[in-house]
Amino acid sequence: MDDERTHVRDFFTERAAGWDSRFPGDGPAYASAVGLLGLRPGDAVLDAGCGTGRALPFLREAVGPSGTVLGADLTPAMLREAVLAGRDRYAALLLADVARVPLRDAALDAVFGAGLVSHLAHPEAGLRELARTVRPGGRLALFHPIGRAALAARHGRALTADDLRAEPNIRPLLARSGWRLDSYTDKDDRFLALARRER
Repeated sequence: MDDERTHVRDFFTERAAGWDSRFPGDGPAYASAVGLLGLRPGDAVLDAGCGTGRALPFLREAVGPSGTVLGADLTPAMLREAVLAGRDRYAALLLADVARVPLRDAALDAVFGAGLVSHLAHPEAGLRELARTVRPGGRLALFHPIGRAALAARHGRALTADDLRAEPNIRPLLARSGWRLDSYTDKDDRFLALARRER
């Protein structure tokens, strides 16, 4: 595992036990974002970088009992918290690096990624790997329960032009990775970039 992935794993390992209690009111934002992903009963969806699995109940509700929900995360401690919270009832959990997803080509209808893109060691390669796993025309949601400015303020820093999630940066990044950005929302209460897998 390279240094950047080790850093990400260590960062989340230290915070896993108290992660959900830090953000207790995020459920409605997750539900809303999943609703906008356009999932249908029977679909197959991956929560990439699922963490403690906060999106998994909403993804399961969207695809129904005939659908497939997978949650993949690099950090064993986060997956343990997902199990302790009972979220393994909604999805199969995988200890996996998003840069090397153990799925065949075009196996999925959609990918959901909460807080994902800024934690990818190599964003373009990671997004390209996710594109590989999604059928042509399938969807990607890059989500955060608060917008870029609110998140920067939470961390005591200012937004900069090189922020990966800024629309002028994320649109070409997605295009180079096999996705077309369909919609972009960056408000105080939500960041959501919805993209479609190019045919």
